[in-house]
Amino acid sequence: MQTSSDRHEYPSHWEADVVLRDGGTARIRPITVDDAERLVSFYEQVSDESKYYRFFAPYPRLSAKDVHRFTHHDFVDRVGLAATVGGEFIATVRYDRINADGRPASLPADEAEVAFLVQDAHQGRGVASALLEHIAAVARERDIRRFAAEVLPANSKMIKVFTDAGYQQKRHFEDGVVRLEFDLEPTDRSLAVQRAREQRAEARSVQRLLAPGSVAVIGAGRTPGGVGRSVLDNLREAGFTGRLYAVNKALQEKELGGVPAHRSVRDIAEPVDLAVVAVPAPYVPEVVAECGEHGVQGLVVVSAGYAESGPAGRERQRALVRQARTYGMRIIGPNAFGVINTSPEVRLNASLAPEMPRPGRIGLFAQSGAIGIALLSRLHRRGGGVTGVTGVSTFVSSGNRADVSGNDVLQYWYDDPDTDVALMYLESIGNPRKFTRLARRTAAAKPLVVVQGARHAAAPQGHAVRATRLPHATVSALLRQAGVIRVDTITELVDAGLLLARQPLPAGPRVAILGNSESLGLLTFDACLAEGLRPLPPLDLTTAASAEDFHRALTKALADDRCDAVVVTAIPAVGETSAQDAALAEALRSASASAPAKPVLVVHVELGGLAEALSAAASTAPQAASTAPGAGQAPRPAERPATTVGGPSEASPRLIPAYPAAERAVRALGEAVKYAQWRREVADPGKVPEYEDIDEKGAAEQIDELLSRGSGLTLAPEDACVLLGRYGIDVHRALPAPTPDEAAAAARTLGYPVALKTTAPHLRHRADLGGVRLDLTDETQLRRVYTELTDLFGTPEVLRPVVQGMAPRGVDTVVRAVIDPAAGAVLSFGLAGAASELLGDTAHRLVPVTDRDASSLVRSIRTAPLLFGWRGSAPVDTLALEELMLRVSRLVDDHPEVVAVSLEPVVVAPGGLSVLGATVRLARAPVRDDLGPRTLPVV
Repeated sequence: MQTSSDRHEYPSHWEADVVLRDGGTARIRPITVDDAERLVSFYEQVSDESKYYRFFAPYPRLSAKDVHRFTHHDFVDRVGLAATVGGEFIATVRYDRINADGRPASLPADEAEVAFLVQDAHQGRGVASALLEHIAAVARERDIRRFAAEVLPANSKMIKVFTDAGYQQKRHFEDGVVRLEFDLEPTDRSLAVQRAREQRAEARSVQRLLAPGSVAVIGAGRTPGGVGRSVLDNLREAGFTGRLYAVNKALQEKELGGVPAHRSVRDIAEPVDLAVVAVPAPYVPEVVAECGEHGVQGLVVVSAGYAESGPAGRERQRALVRQARTYGMRIIGPNAFGVINTSPEVRLNASLAPEMPRPGRIGLFAQSGAIGIALLSRLHRRGGGVTGVTGVSTFVSSGNRADVSGNDVLQYWYDDPDTDVALMYLESIGNPRKFTRLARRTAAAKPLVVVQGARHAAAPQGHAVRATRLPHATVSALLRQAGVIRVDTITELVDAGLLLARQPLPAGPRVAILGNSESLGLLTFDACLAEGLRPLPPLDLTTAASAEDFHRALTKALADDRCDAVVVTAIPAVGETSAQDAALAEALRSASASAPAKPVLVVHVELGGLAEALSAAASTAPQAASTAPGAGQAPRPAERPATTVGGPSEASPRLIPAYPAAERAVRALGEAVKYAQWRREVADPGKVPEYEDIDEKGAAEQIDELLSRGSGLTLAPEDACVLLGRYGIDVHRALPAPTPDEAAAAARTLGYPVALKTTAPHLRHRADLGGVRLDLTDETQLRRVYTELTDLFGTPEVLRPVVQGMAPRGVDTVVRAVIDPAAGAVLSFGLAGAASELLGDTAHRLVPVTDRDASSLVRSIRTAPLLFGWRGSAPVDTLALEELMLRVSRLVDDHPEVVAVSLEPVVVAPGGLSVLGATVRLARAPVRDDLGPRTLPVV
């Protein structure tokens, strides 16, 4: 517990762990009165030149007055933060609030002077940039809107920290000093800079784990078969190219299985980059301390007995992560299966997998060790129903993912030139908002296929996840919006991965089908229709077809401009031999080479020889060539042509994936078609329109006034109508009718014809129960219906009836927006009525919604034909509907205090629409961690 300095309590929420540019970690926290000795020790290790740059004069040591000033803060007008590693300071930053004359001040002054000092040994690691992000967030919290900094012209590194941050700034030179002033309001550029730094740092932290120069296996025993010894043997047998060490306190030998052995990692004379920890959980803290003191960069903890074992284990897991981060180390695990890197320069198998996968272009991430084994097995051997061999670039099994998660691995894969396709098995998503952002960026460069376990149950006990109120179907829809290829099973994951790793993306949904079985062709045709593809009539080559016939037919089909992909079906002939299998495979391969831009798939029935021949090449990895180092290396995603990313590497052999069933092949092809369409659309994502009639300032003032009455507030209908009206959303007027006389008066005010509706919660929006009566043309009819409703459903106090003017007839729809604590703001759309609710026919998009998003939202529900003239009905005004959704999106995006909006029903007519009911809920704005400074998840 830190001691508070002056006036205010210690702000523990400012504490954060961050990943630095080189992949190591540091802890950022406020400086307190307890830090006097740490500050003096830190200052003594700073060079005279750095001290001169900080104080503009020789300043060899801090006086007692300096130490008091730099450790006593009120956490409002004077704040200091320190970056620490191993509990010791490596950098500091502070701000002092000043007035227009540059003198110390308090509120309402909104400017502060900021200054940094970074220990020379840690300069160049991005420490100052991380501190600037955090001190700026603290300043904004304390109502400081602008920073000023004075820097010597020769201090180019610090000037670069400020200028590269992306804030709007001014610079001028006077009295030999560069004075920089910049606003702290985040800009698009500052956010882009922050996220680019986050990506580089997190990718580098994973790279250090996957490409170490040396590995120590701690807990490797003398007897083969134990966990530690198995990992050691797997590393040795894989041909790890770096230095390998065995560590065990009980060892007296100098070698273990031909590997240098030591009793402690501290006894190893050389640096150790990665430690695999395979000791019982109670001994892990001692091992972590030894690794940290030795300078180990990262840990793979295969030891169990942590969060998966219950509350005590969960606390043990938190302590493990905190301890590792103290030393700047990242952790995969605990309870992890391990990591693999098949690169010839590394050949790392620091896992429990007994066989090293073949090198290839597929990256694998699995939160489950058992699923990881299954994935590796299916991709390594012919098995699991999909025949053929493909290769793996990297594999990570995160176990309890207490630290390194799928988000970190996505950051690494994004610019990994050895990975063309990413496959992920997830049992939980710890930060859905960040995952969606990273997935969208990754999917724009290479395919990302995800299967999610525990969809209908709680996350595994070892996983710390944020609560979400969204159903799984909604989460899936949001992932698809981000370009994720969502599949339901491990089999589908592998099926899609094989196709995407081996074949180009299809240009459209048109599919040619040819083969030697009419029945199998028809099954494939039906499967295509079920997947929403557009198959051409199958071409039956008859069972007498030869390899040459297949070659001729495939060549012709690929040359046909009417098709975007070809599915070849094949059944065995009586007495067929392996030689005939090889001939057919070669015929298909050579024909497919004539149209390299179109994918080809094979559906085979009991043709193991054909499938093996189709995958005759050892892997999808680039073939070795005698080129200079670095030559022919794949460009980074940002440099790759959009038309080539996502298909097989140009240097890879074009293998044709073979599937044992038509529906599996077609399902994989269908996912590839949808992904290719998403890739084309994301190139032009649309824009968020500006509407001149929006009163953003007036809405903000109204929200502040309403929230002054209390948080968690459902607005009265009048207040909701006023707030929505400020965003150009007009709600059809409804007047309360607590008595028949007041109902008649309301009808006279609105003008006949009118509707009489109950607004009781149990009857609201349930026209099917008779709680809504329409087209009431006179007072007599209104009074009679009023009596009928009260006789059927209860007293007016229970029914809460209202009278509303009739709207033009059309299609009843529902538009909703909700702020989910995990996923963020989500806009939803569907048709009104029990049938749509029962079938779950609702579409979703993340806010802010663009014009293209709104257009696709309207068209993505299954009942969308009702909006476009189904069975001769008049098409309704979908443009007005899209505009309404864009305005709702703007409202919740501009004002995060608006945590829920429900417009129901929205009657969309052939000309215009009418919002007949609206509910708005307000609450204090939730914290947006995706807009704050970079930080690792809190443990």
